[in-house]
Amino acid sequence: MIEKEKFYITTPIYYPSRKFTLGNCYTTVICDALARFNKLLDKDVFFMTGTDEHGQKIAQAAKLAGKTEMEYLDEMIADAKNLWELLGIKYDKFIRTTDDYHVSAVQKIFKDLYDKGYIYKSSYKGKYCVPCESFWTESQLVDGKCPDCHREVVDQEEESYFFKLSGFGDKLIDLYKNNPEFLQPKSRVNEMVNNFIKPGLSDLCVSRTSVKWGVPVDFDDKHTVYVWIDALSNYITGLGYGSEDDTLYKKYWPADVHVIGKEIVRFHAIIWPAILMALDLPLPKRIFGHGWLLFGGDKLSKSKTVASTECVDPRILVPRYSADAVRYILLREIPFGNDGNYSTESFFATINSDLANNYGNLVSRTFSMLKKYCGSVIPNYTESNEEIDKDLIKTVHEAVSETRKNVENNLDPSKALGSIFEIFSKANKYIEVTEPYRLAKDENQKERLGTVLRNLLESIRVGTILLSAFLPDCSRKVLDALGLENVMYAEAKEFYKLTAGETVGELGILFPRIDADKEFEELAKLQEENN
Repeated sequence: MIEKEKFYITTPIYYPSRKFTLGNCYTTVICDALARFNKLLDKDVFFMTGTDEHGQKIAQAAKLAGKTEMEYLDEMIADAKNLWELLGIKYDKFIRTTDDYHVSAVQKIFKDLYDKGYIYKSSYKGKYCVPCESFWTESQLVDGKCPDCHREVVDQEEESYFFKLSGFGDKLIDLYKNNPEFLQPKSRVNEMVNNFIKPGLSDLCVSRTSVKWGVPVDFDDKHTVYVWIDALSNYITGLGYGSEDDTLYKKYWPADVHVIGKEIVRFHAIIWPAILMALDLPLPKRIFGHGWLLFGGDKLSKSKTVASTECVDPRILVPRYSADAVRYILLREIPFGNDGNYSTESFFATINSDLANNYGNLVSRTFSMLKKYCGSVIPNYTESNEEIDKDLIKTVHEAVSETRKNVENNLDPSKALGSIFEIFSKANKYIEVTEPYRLAKDENQKERLGTVLRNLLESIRVGTILLSAFLPDCSRKVLDALGLENVMYAEAKEFYKLTAGETVGELGILFPRIDADKEFEELAKLQEENN
């Protein structure tokens, strides 16, 4: 038996100091789609997400809520998992940094680094940002404030352990130079080299005495392991590294890709590889730092703006418009790697244009014509020399290969969806040109009518197989109606795969059109009730 190609993908682990938002969903939906597509390619996929649960902010949030840290966290994690389920996210592992196995492994990693001479004890005096739990040098501040969150910093000094990060500058530059795919998009490399490495890396504070909610340094109980080693190590501890059972680690590490937001690229592209180098462990193959999901920008009246800019809670959007609609906006409308704007105005417009008018309308029209003209039975086809047929089939084949390239090589779900929707756009134009309703009136055109309808069904089949990684719910409905189960990418490479004579099932409306004016009013009410 041939062993399948492995694919290990991770989100960052999220900090549950407040309820997760649509912004938190962005990275997780992307990773879910990339994981699903690689499963379509018949790879052995492992997808991990989770939560970073230690630190001062968690302790403060729990105290404010009148709960213990674990009571507070258990509620937040339950809510996060429910949200992921609502969005159709299927992960293989959810790691919590409070999990016993992770705590033990982090202590082992910390001790290994100490024994190897990469960690030493000293004291730290510097500018400290409480919200980010980060120390900064004077030169790193921006207008005297934290360079990450732009808030005020305070002078603070305490005894700490330090990781010798300063010695890894040349090694990191060589890493980027010799592995051009390691850090993407390319702009992130220049940012790391010019803004952080060339000015000189400082040794990194990796323990705290003033923060107690965290992993204890087991050989010095005054100290708590700081976020860098605790949180970043999740990518290997979640696979069992440092535990008795490290089967998953041996099977899946190194990661094929860490997908993260651009605000934490520095930690993943500098600190994480340096820690792995110090431990003599393989590095991840690729780190992708995407842009931010920005909110607002609706050109609407004041009353509508309340709904458009504030009602972005996926717990409201998904039940009302479907998980697939929300997933589509996140995956299609944001240019991957760059910042992108979300607005409810564009959300409605895109659902109507792409999902209702393009894909939904194509499926509805084709199934209706099949029922009316063929009794819902899949017709046979005749090999055609018609240019319109050749053009449709060529578009489908090109979209299949382009979609794979955009997922595997470019990690770009937006462009992948663009390729898929080329199939649906072309198929809709094919209906307008071939006019099946006219062919049905001519007894001499029955064979041609069968070929046209078959070409439409096959286009829908192929496009929907590809789409299933991105919009799983509506895709499943269409594939079920076509009598298809457990479809794979390989089947999308062949155009004629349906069985003539089989009966297709009934399908309702996949994506109802949205009356934007009415919906803005409804969302405003829901947002008010939610607050």
